[in-house]
Amino acid sequence: MRRRLDRRVTGKLLGAVGAALAVQVLSSVWAGATSGTAASPQVQRGFELFSTNCATCHGPGGEGVPGNGPSLVAPPVGAAAIDFMLSTGRMPLAYPNAALVRGEPQFSRAEIDAIIAYLSSVRAGGPAIPTLATADGSLSLGQELFQGNCAACHGAAAEGGSVGGGEVAPSLNVATPTQIGEALLTGPGVMPKFGPEQFSEHEVNSLARYIVWLRDNGDRGGLGIGRVGPVAEGFVAWVVGLGLLLIVIRLTGTKT
Repeated sequence: MRRRLDRRVTGKLLGAVGAALAVQVLSSVWAGATSGTAASPQVQRGFELFSTNCATCHGPGGEGVPGNGPSLVAPPVGAAAIDFMLSTGRMPLAYPNAALVRGEPQFSRAEIDAIIAYLSSVRAGGPAIPTLATADGSLSLGQELFQGNCAACHGAAAEGGSVGGGEVAPSLNVATPTQIGEALLTGPGVMPKFGPEQFSEHEVNSLARYIVWLRDNGDRGGLGIGRVGPVAEGFVAWVVGLGLLLIVIRLTGTKT
């Protein structure tokens, strides 16, 4: 038993030493590639985080690893895409083929900014993180845009739904306005991109305002019933409505 415990402790120590050596080696390679330029503490921190959490799939310089992860720098995916994936917890993945689903973010705001700073130092470009002002948007315009462009996949109440081929459009009920804007710019998964050529700044603000508004104001006429559409509503109407009617008939009826 003691030998097994010693082996486990030794294994963990060797793993920690190996990770530290890997970061040191990668740091030396990066330092050689960027000789003549001084990296800021934020960029250095971003490199360390990227090396220990992302480089296995995306390569130490974000160039990508065939079969594991795409390149993040050729062409550059941009700060908006990186921030969206990290702030929504979709990255990093436990293994390359895992599904991209929303979860708890694995990095703090400062750490996400550091990773973005590092990748931008390798190669700048791509869509920047948008700044939204939802108060300047129009609810009526946002509703029109959502129904015409988003509801078919995300559902009329933005609760998400299947889009075929095993793909699922996620619920938007916890997405921040910034994340909504980032998704429009970058088109994560099978979602099409809606850049400045498709939506103006006012339209993006309006769309984000309507999606946020739906969370607290989308249940006119009664209970939300999960907001999954007329099927659930019809089921409740038949089962609950007819059930109550039968109970009333039973209680008020007379026996002959």
